[in-house]
Amino acid sequence: MTRESAYHMGDVTSVRIISTLKRTGPYDRVWQPFIERWRGGHLLVAFGVRLTGKVDMGDIICSISTDDGDTWEEPVTIFDHRVGLGLLRVAYANPVLYHPPGQDVVWCFAMRCSLYYHDSEDSQLCAAYSADGGLSWHPVELAVQYHSPLITCAGIVKVDKGENTRYLLPVHRNTLRHDPQGRQDQLVLESTNLLEWKLAGYIPQPEGHKVFMHEGNIAFGDVEDELKIVMRTAQYGRKGGKPLDPPTAYSAVSCDGGRRWSPGRPELDLYNTVSKAYFGRDTKGNHIYVYNVGPARERRGLAYKIKHPGEAWSEEHIFFEANVRNSYPTLLEYEPGQFYAVWDSSSSLDEKRTAIRFGKFSTE
Repeated sequence: MTRESAYHMGDVTSVRIISTLKRTGPYDRVWQPFIERWRGGHLLVAFGVRLTGKVDMGDIICSISTDDGDTWEEPVTIFDHRVGLGLLRVAYANPVLYHPPGQDVVWCFAMRCSLYYHDSEDSQLCAAYSADGGLSWHPVELAVQYHSPLITCAGIVKVDKGENTRYLLPVHRNTLRHDPQGRQDQLVLESTNLLEWKLAGYIPQPEGHKVFMHEGNIAFGDVEDELKIVMRTAQYGRKGGKPLDPPTAYSAVSCDGGRRWSPGRPELDLYNTVSKAYFGRDTKGNHIYVYNVGPARERRGLAYKIKHPGEAWSEEHIFFEANVRNSYPTLLEYEPGQFYAVWDSSSSLDEKRTAIRFGKFSTE
């Protein structure tokens, strides 16, 4: 880790570089970080290192900080494409870290696909756990009762109903990319034990037209027992990837714990141009949305909006801007209204995803 010294604009503070792309070896990018807290100032950030010639496929590694994000250790490996599953060779993508409250393990959920694939659109759910704060990782074969490819991206939400606890994991599928009879769907998986996962429900398409809703983040809503998902969007179709007009995130709500959802609808105050955004709620009830500004695929500056209880979304504010490429923000609340943040970044506008950055942010 190198201490961040370059000038930047925005309300994120204590910015550090966790890791940078090593210019030797078979990798060409670092991407899609996810942060979790072990205890105190002991933090874990998992992210991908992409194999040259592949699209969103590679290894998953994890860097540790024991001083609340000020310095970061060299990463250790969670999932390695060089380690086969019998005769099967696979690659990995899109880590999701989760520390179950009251437990002394941290989970890393991710997705894996055959190594000979060009991209990771048709993947399966996989997992590993660490019982020593991220120093070592142990793979676990999950029982996944959802019989279709999936793509991970956003974090797990714990839902308590009486004495029953369920864990919700938003995922999506894009089988339409390689199959003319395929689909593009946002959906939610559920588990009672983090080992067996079943389909909880789909996000229905908007009435009258289709939208490629994906990479959704789930948070508790504005009223009791309400869950809300806010999703990245693109035009629906096999040749998709183009932004909506106007570029807008879509949302849906559930009032039964994530099994039945309202049809997707546009969030006209939330800009989205085919890039992952973070949506969440702090313990004070404030919702936050962190997203890329600018045209599709530019992925330069990051901005944010806050919605206080009973109020409209705020004006746009700068989250991070340093004349470099930035994308895929993920936040974690560590104190009321106080967040850790990670995102993939670079050192210039001429390159993408060559660094993983960390910072702190407040909704106050």
